[in-house]
Amino acid sequence: MKNPIKKLTDKHPVLRFLSNKYVIVSAFFIVWMLFLDNYSYLDHRLLDKEINELEDNKAYYQEEIRKDKKNIKTLKNPQQIEKFAREKYYMKKDSEDIYIIEYQGDSLK
Repeated sequence: MKNPIKKLTDKHPVLRFLSNKYVIVSAFFIVWMLFLDNYSYLDHRLLDKEINELEDNKAYYQEEIRKDKKNIKTLKNPQQIEKFAREKYYMKKDSEDIYIIEYQGDSLK
């Protein structure tokens, strides 16, 4: 009488392939590397996403630093400081009056 496993593998050749010890070890290795290991594929995807976000932040902040350096360079001139203070912070001289004109649809921040 034949072994029941042998009967099954004779009827279905795929089971013979899947019951091979090398296939089982390889499948276990692949599952381990994809999901269970400390350096798994899923962890790498998350880390790559975080790296991309940080690189985007780096580019943004480098652009802001470039703009600020340009502003600092222009503000070394006393006339530019006065112009900046008047436009940005609505500062005035003692003998002046300031009128802020708002257009419809515009609003101050």
